[in-house]
Amino acid sequence: MSQGTIDASGSSQKLSGQRRKYLSKVVISSFIGNTLEYYDYLVYGTASAIAFPTVFFAHDSTFVATLSAFATFAVGFFARPLGGMFFGHRGDKAGRKSTLIMTLMIMGIATFAVGCIPSVESIGLFAPLLLIVLRLVQGFAVGGEWGGSMIIVLESAPSKHRGFWAAWPNTGGFSSQIIITILFAWVYTLPKDQMLSWGWRVPFWLSAIVMLLGLWMRRSLEESPVFTHAKAATERTGRNRSLTVENFEESTQALESQAVEGDVRPAAEGAEKTHGPLYRVFVEDWRDLIRIVGLRFAESLPYFLLCTFALSYGPQHLGIAKEELNWAILIMSVLAFPAHGLYAALSDRIGRRPVYLIGTIIVFLTAFPFFIALQSKSFILIVIAYVVVLNLGHNAINAVQPSFFAELFPVDRRYSGAATGREVASILSGGLTPFIATALAGSDGSHWYYVAIYVMLGAVFTAVSLWLTPETYHNDLSAAKTHD
Repeated sequence: MSQGTIDASGSSQKLSGQRRKYLSKVVISSFIGNTLEYYDYLVYGTASAIAFPTVFFAHDSTFVATLSAFATFAVGFFARPLGGMFFGHRGDKAGRKSTLIMTLMIMGIATFAVGCIPSVESIGLFAPLLLIVLRLVQGFAVGGEWGGSMIIVLESAPSKHRGFWAAWPNTGGFSSQIIITILFAWVYTLPKDQMLSWGWRVPFWLSAIVMLLGLWMRRSLEESPVFTHAKAATERTGRNRSLTVENFEESTQALESQAVEGDVRPAAEGAEKTHGPLYRVFVEDWRDLIRIVGLRFAESLPYFLLCTFALSYGPQHLGIAKEELNWAILIMSVLAFPAHGLYAALSDRIGRRPVYLIGTIIVFLTAFPFFIALQSKSFILIVIAYVVVLNLGHNAINAVQPSFFAELFPVDRRYSGAATGREVASILSGGLTPFIATALAGSDGSHWYYVAIYVMLGAVFTAVSLWLTPETYHNDLSAAKTHD
């Protein structure tokens, strides 16, 4: 067959040139789109660590100002589940492509607007209020981004290698981190007054270019074969049901006229009610939603700890230059690409659960050593700590999540399930991390060991959740039910 053999999941096992070109286009489009989306989202985290405490939350206490800035960082995560549910439902009903275009537009406009907000000195309390509103809009948009960009690749790839292909869009967070790190390396060179007045705004204004490039890429995106086939099957079923009702309308009317009360029930009343994908996720797949919440702790805690909290903690309490931490993050972000490829390919061979467990164990074991490396103030040790915690630990989990989470759900509610579960978990395991870590460390930062214990407990929670989660890498993506 010229287009390659199509397996049960709707993807080609032996890819022809046309199929390879199609798959490459979907992967690149999703990767760039996710990079641009997370650029908008993560640039906020960096700015909240270095500029927002002064620009929007001026306070005599640096500790209180930092807590306030990280609180607004967390606010965006509270809107993410709503975005996951809304866009997940829309993506399962109307399609992945149009939904992804919508999330990118909303995110780009909100991010550009953040860079335009006057300081608290100019408009008073309206400044932080506007910041919070736009952060909620950002969270709502990004809540629908992750699920769609990963799933459209997963459903387009050959089943034996779908974990590998689905992992690449998930490196978008690291490619965006590279861009942000380079931009803020320039911002750091500005005099402090210029950095706080307009320098920090430049990365936000660049989101206009980001949005236009992303929209251009996503306009050429195609729906996945799995979704297309499932949609066509649903429409055929609906047409058949309509024909059946029409053909038996006269018979039904006859039954109604002859029925004795309580004896015969009209066919229309006995018809099975069809519920939407979001309803079925919460009623039929609630166990998987709970599993995903637990599975995210060992992934989110170390990432936001090292890439957001440490940018504030290191300079304030240990005297580590922001530039050194910036370089550590840049090196780690570059190494994330080969790490994701290796871990994802391994998960296609031995399963998602073993690779996920490797990352979870590494995160657990490196919580204390990371802070010891930070306390040493040695640039070499700090870089090694970032690489071990994130590239060896976090990346093993992050590489597997797209395929692992999506494979838990049937095709008719995959977007709703994966997006909702991940974004509900993001509140506890991601958005609150910098705030909780800052509070645990204390005003003088001396209680860092509480933060390390917090990360270790999160890893234990993930290990327990992993034990309760079934293996998925052999699941048929087109199946109506994935597991019991």
